[in-house]
Amino acid sequence: MADPAPPAAPSAAAPRALEGLRVLDLSRVLASPLCAQMLADHGASVVKVEPPDGDESRHFGPPLDERGEVAYFGALNCGKRSIAIDLSRPAGRVLLERLLVGADVLVENFLPGTMEKWGLSYESTLAARHPRLIYCSVSGFGADYPLGGLPDYDAVAQAICGLMSTNGTPESGPLRLGVPVVDHLTGHNAMVGVLLALAARGATGRGQRVEATLFDSGLALQMPHASNWYYSGACRRASAARTPTSRPTTATRPPTARSSSASSTTGSSGASAHAWSAPRSSARRPSSPLRRCSRR
Repeated sequence: MADPAPPAAPSAAAPRALEGLRVLDLSRVLASPLCAQMLADHGASVVKVEPPDGDESRHFGPPLDERGEVAYFGALNCGKRSIAIDLSRPAGRVLLERLLVGADVLVENFLPGTMEKWGLSYESTLAARHPRLIYCSVSGFGADYPLGGLPDYDAVAQAICGLMSTNGTPESGPLRLGVPVVDHLTGHNAMVGVLLALAARGATGRGQRVEATLFDSGLALQMPHASNWYYSGACRRASAARTPTSRPTTATRPPTARSSSASSTTGSSGASAHAWSAPRSSARRPSSPLRRCSRR
C-alpha cells in the first residue's frame, strides 16, 4: 500500500484565524492592549482609540527606535491603526458610535463606571444598538468586589494577591517578579474570553459582555500555593524559588557555573533540565539524556 501523500504546504495567502474580525481597542498601557494585540496577530483588524494626548505608554521610554517611538508602546500596539478621540466630549462619543457600526469586539480598561457615565453602558445602551458586539472590560477588581471600582496595577496586584510573598528568599523578604506577569495573564484571560464569546455568538447570533480582572488573574497564579493552603492551612513563604513538590525546582550558583534544575518526580526517570554557563577552558559538555543546554 502506497504511503499517503504529505499534506499540502499552506498557501502564503491563507487567511489567518481572525481575518475579517473588526476590533475597537479603547484601552491603554498593558493588559488590555495585549489582548487586542494578540487578536491583531491572528488577523483581526484593530483600531486603537486614544485620547488626544495619546496612550500614556507612548511615554514609557527609553529605549526608542529611529523614529522616536517607544519600544514599550510598539510591542503592544504594532499592526493597529490609531485614531485620537476625546470620549469625554459628546462629539467624541458620536464618532465612537460610528466606529461601532459593524464592529465585532470592543476592548476597554477604564475604571468601572466610566463608560456608564458617558452613556456607553453595554447593558443599557450598546447591547441594544449593537446586538452582535462582544464587549470586553478589563479592570483591577471589577465593579462589585469589596474593592470594586478601584484602580490597580501589576505591582499592586502582585502584592495584594500574595505573589510577592512567595518570591525571593528568607533573607530578601517579599520581592516583586521582574516582569508584569499579572498584566500578561489578564491580557491572555481577556483574549480567551473574547474567543469564547465569538464561539457562542456563532451559535446564538448575539454578543455578550466579557470581563477580566488583575485580581482574579493574580489569585489564579497562586496555584499550587493556594490549593495547598486549602488542604494544609500552611502559608507558603519565600524559599529561594523552590517549589513544594517532591523534588523542588531551584536555582543554584556553584563556583564555576549557574544552574537551574527541575523535576516532577523523585524517581530516576524524572525529567531534568539545566541551563548553565561554564568557563571557556572547560572541555566538559552536558550529557544529552539530561537535555542540558549550554552556552559559552
